[in-house]
Amino acid sequence: MNPTERLQFSRLIDMEATQMHAFIDLLRREEALLLGGDTDALLTLTQEKISLYHTQQRLHEARMQLLERLGLDSPAAAIEAFCQDLPETRRRWDEILRLAADARERNTLNGKLIVERMQHNQGALNILLKAANRPQFYDADGNTRSGGSGRLLGSA
Repeated sequence: MNPTERLQFSRLIDMEATQMHAFIDLLRREEALLLGGDTDALLTLTQEKISLYHTQQRLHEARMQLLERLGLDSPAAAIEAFCQDLPETRRRWDEILRLAADARERNTLNGKLIVERMQHNQGALNILLKAANRPQFYDADGNTRSGGSGRLLGSA
């Protein structure tokens, strides 16, 4: 591997680490918005999340293409070989692996928060729909009862 390829590889790893930090920050913001119930801000954040994901994918693909051009089939073995004489790049790669595990956990947690929020909203919607289909009436004593007195409005 020549110095240009080593430098290119190190730069890709640095960019991936930077992107992973940005992604973790975004997942933290997403969690805060989910806990706070700020659904409007979540829509904007989703676009940012998609953009970061696509950038991360492009960096990953560029790294994989570089390894393929060098004839290195196994990404793990290739990265080991590249990082052998590049301790700072190795440190950044290990950082990427830790950040990826953190991102996976945070994304799972946020997914659970979304499911909880959806269940809560569905429960509230069910209550509203039930109330809309069977309005509650009060009798002379103040007790609730379903339906009216049996007489239709306008009938004598």
